[in-house]
Amino acid sequence: MRDLIRENRKLRKGQTSKVTKVSQSTSSFSTNGPVCFPRFIYGTAWKAENTCMLVCLALDAGFRAIDTANQRKHYFEAGVGEALKQKFSEDILRREDLFLQTKFTYPQSQDNRLPYHLDAAPAEQVRQSFMSSLDHLGVDYLDSFILHGPSVAQGLSPVDFEVWHAMEELKSAGKTRFLGVSNISFEQLKLLCDRAETLPTFVQNRCFASTGWDRQIRTFCRKAGIAYQGFSLLTANARELLSEDFKKIVQGIGGTIPQVVFQFAYRIGIIPLTGTTDPGHMKEDLAFDALSLTDLDVKNIENIAERINATLY
Repeated sequence: MRDLIRENRKLRKGQTSKVTKVSQSTSSFSTNGPVCFPRFIYGTAWKAENTCMLVCLALDAGFRAIDTANQRKHYFEAGVGEALKQKFSEDILRREDLFLQTKFTYPQSQDNRLPYHLDAAPAEQVRQSFMSSLDHLGVDYLDSFILHGPSVAQGLSPVDFEVWHAMEELKSAGKTRFLGVSNISFEQLKLLCDRAETLPTFVQNRCFASTGWDRQIRTFCRKAGIAYQGFSLLTANARELLSEDFKKIVQGIGGTIPQVVFQFAYRIGIIPLTGTTDPGHMKEDLAFDALSLTDLDVKNIENIAERINATLY
């Protein structure tokens, strides 16, 4: 994790953004048919006791979509709720101004601070985790409820379908507007879509340039009408983003490396997440929409890993 933080700092070091004005459309929502989706999401993983402060800073900067999880091992969901409580009390924000997304996480990915009874049936664990999330966040509904990842590395288990059905029931009851799944392979996603009554509205994956920015899953999602959320866009791709090839592309576009990455992501249909802890970077990142990328820029960035490999070999 420390190595990832160092690489992220390298991506920003020595850069001065030519674009500082925050686009209101970037910090809010875009329309996908009759549905409004967030265009940029603030991620709260690994924020621990600083979660409340950082979410407040993100909201002040202009973020209106927050991603968290009921997994105390890596998230502090109640800290998000404390930030929301503060902002609601200031009459700056209303619940309907925000997109709130959290996750159900299986016991094997939790520590001892479980949001449900370990001996409860999987469907009941989903319900207990969901109600705990509403309590942590201080709200009475969610915008998006995500399965944090399948219970098995390959395929899907009967438990996965039991859990998904419990999530479907929460959606049918109006407790959450959308469902989604994270950390899922192409084969697992196809299997879920083949058998589920309710298709996921979102897929949220770590996005690697080395796989064409998760090209296979993104293509499937586009055809199926599923919105793709990409996380670790910076930290997972340090080799590519620190390369001379990429730096030349950025120099031609202007702005910072993160701004270029986020604008590129948006152009290819990725809803980007960022977890920056720097207030200046929050505002800077939100200004990505003011950049202009040509179709050739987009193509070159999408294939940046192949371009680097061709140079090396």
